[in-house]
Amino acid sequence: MVMIGWFLRKKARVNKESYLLGGKKLPWYMLGLSDASDMFDISGTMWMIALCFVYGLKSIWIPWLWPVFNQVFNMMFLAKWLRRSNASTGAEWLATRFGLSGTGVKASHNVVVAFALIGCLGFLAYGFIGLGKFIEIFVPWNLVQPYIPFTVDPEFVPHVYGIVFTLFAMFYSILGGMHSIVLGDVIKYVIMTVACISIGAIAMIHLQDKTLNVPDGWATPFFGWTLDLDWSNIIPEANKKIEDDGFGLFTIFFMMMLFKGIFASLAGPAPNYDMQKILSTRSPKEASKMTGFVSIVLLPIRYSLIIGITVLGLLYFKQMDISSPTGTDFERVLPAVVNNFLPTGILGLVLTGLLGAFMGTFSGTLNAAQAYIVNDIYLKYINPRASTKRTIWMNYLAGIFIVTFGIVLGFFAKDVNSVLQWIVGALYGGYIAANMFKWYWWRFNANGFFWGMMAGIAAALVFPQIFTGLLLYKWPWLFLISVAGSIIGTYAAPPTDMAVLKNFYKTVRPWGFWKPVHNQVTAEDPTFIPNRRFGLDMFNIVMGIIAQTSLTILPLYIVLWMKLPLLVTVLVLAVSVVILKRTWWNKLEN
Repeated sequence: MVMIGWFLRKKARVNKESYLLGGKKLPWYMLGLSDASDMFDISGTMWMIALCFVYGLKSIWIPWLWPVFNQVFNMMFLAKWLRRSNASTGAEWLATRFGLSGTGVKASHNVVVAFALIGCLGFLAYGFIGLGKFIEIFVPWNLVQPYIPFTVDPEFVPHVYGIVFTLFAMFYSILGGMHSIVLGDVIKYVIMTVACISIGAIAMIHLQDKTLNVPDGWATPFFGWTLDLDWSNIIPEANKKIEDDGFGLFTIFFMMMLFKGIFASLAGPAPNYDMQKILSTRSPKEASKMTGFVSIVLLPIRYSLIIGITVLGLLYFKQMDISSPTGTDFERVLPAVVNNFLPTGILGLVLTGLLGAFMGTFSGTLNAAQAYIVNDIYLKYINPRASTKRTIWMNYLAGIFIVTFGIVLGFFAKDVNSVLQWIVGALYGGYIAANMFKWYWWRFNANGFFWGMMAGIAAALVFPQIFTGLLLYKWPWLFLISVAGSIIGTYAAPPTDMAVLKNFYKTVRPWGFWKPVHNQVTAEDPTFIPNRRFGLDMFNIVMGIIAQTSLTILPLYIVLWMKLPLLVTVLVLAVSVVILKRTWWNKLEN
């Protein structure tokens, strides 16, 4: 990884666009592999394995909290709309929608930059600590200490490990920019694929002639009004986790997830590494292909690892120690299985792959943060006429500053954690409504965007349990408050300049409530063809979610060797692919 950064440093130095976006010349499939690699993080994987262990096949629905199907909305229409703007960051994109001057324009720009940077710092500050704790299990500090000329307090051992790997990731990320990040991610994805498939195969071998000791309903993704999983006579602690998670009334939970997920997906990608990869594609058409490719390359591979570790954990649960000071910690299933039940060689591949997953997430997040500091603060407010050389050096300095600040925050994790969760949770609370309106309603302006975000943030701060499942049930009220702020703020200021709206409408070509703008555009250009794909896009989203869910559950059925459900899933996936080939792939346009 270090050598990749060194070799690609000259290519990254050509200009700002080459450094931050790979010159918008990277192939869509490499960007897709890179984006998938960035999403394959250690903490998320440990959480998903804990869910699979306790909830079984029903766990495939719980990531809809994010929501995981936002990639389907992106692939069908939002990615190409975003790419048509030709912007470098999400904040720069706002200028194409609201213009460069007017009520609320500067405030809307600043709130997006703040949102992006706080989110990035949150990832960086705690990502390396999580990695350090993971490494500590496999490389005990007492083996390393004799070769180190200084002593380290036990509570800071994870920080030392984290800093070591963070510095490697920082070096190649800062030197090679997006070029080295993408190439490095592709290499790490290949390693991770071999490791994940190997674990799935090992789990199948261990499962032969054995039966998993799980409650009724564990091996089916279908559910009723309640969850109906009773671990009382097997692992009683699992019942406590279900109770603590608040997922018992699963139908209500599912409906709320779907309701929130649809609106969150309609808002488009958040200003992080995912958005940067979309903006880095060669064309809007390739942006759609890239986001669709992410689900294909990520889900089957990741879930091969998840179900493989889960099966081994269930088979040998009594031989593992996953206790913690607060009780049984099911998130420790991953390191416990990897450390005890994987053969030499495969163990090395898995550790290398998981380290690569951390470095991929880290480098992508770092690149996004650099883009916002350099493009949306330095070049916009401090030195708009900076030369290419000075801009590249500012990227280097911004990267070093961000990593240093993230590491310093990490050393005060206990105090800063609650603050960052509070701020990031509040920002996400205000994100959805304002970012949804910007795509589909012509009258929505920068003032409405700012006040919609701020109303949502203020409302989120009122709710104390920002990061618990309970917020999901409060979310409709949070959403309505943010909607009210967006609408009131919009009508409190004049509409966006019609010239800006017409240019946006002609360039991005969204569907939605754009009739006044459409009338003016067609009056000037009778040959203009509006976007009439709303019905087709909605149909493709349904088919895409069906295909995505099939890709998710496919490796679970393979490893568990459930033949009839596997056959049905393959047929459903095949039919979905054939339909999408005709209704989406063949109709892609720039």
